[in-house]
Amino acid sequence: MKYNKLGKTNLYVSEIGLGCEGFIGKSYETVKEWIDYAISQGINCMDLYSPNPEMHINVAKAVGKRRDKFIYQAHLCTKWENFSLMLKNLNTDYIDIGMIHYIDSMKTWDDVVNNGILEYAKELKKKGIIKSLGVSSHNPEVALEIIKQ
Repeated sequence: MKYNKLGKTNLYVSEIGLGCEGFIGKSYETVKEWIDYAISQGINCMDLYSPNPEMHINVAKAVGKRRDKFIYQAHLCTKWENFSLMLKNLNTDYIDIGMIHYIDSMKTWDDVVNNGILEYAKELKKKGIIKSLGVSSHNPEVALEIIKQ
């Protein structure tokens, strides 16, 4: 497996990541099988997009004491008041990458900035609950504009 440094962080992520939305509705045994396989292939980055609590609990149980083998990426989307519940369900006290997700227009970015979502994310980072912050977009012009700010 090849690994690349992620932006300005000190994180080195596998070129192939594990998306967990497909874990929703799957048994613990299936989730464990997929996570075991990912580890065996050197995959170390897991995108925890979904706020589904059952999926988080299955992931935590399947990962077990191997938490240090994964870089967890979770999405804030909006000011998510249940972030602490997600951490509890994942049996962790931090997320490696907190993504402010789906910023496809400057109006949405302005809402993130003006409605406290960015400050909330920064506060989580300051507390060490999120180690690095990121923004995702399906609009390259918007992503480039955000980077310039």
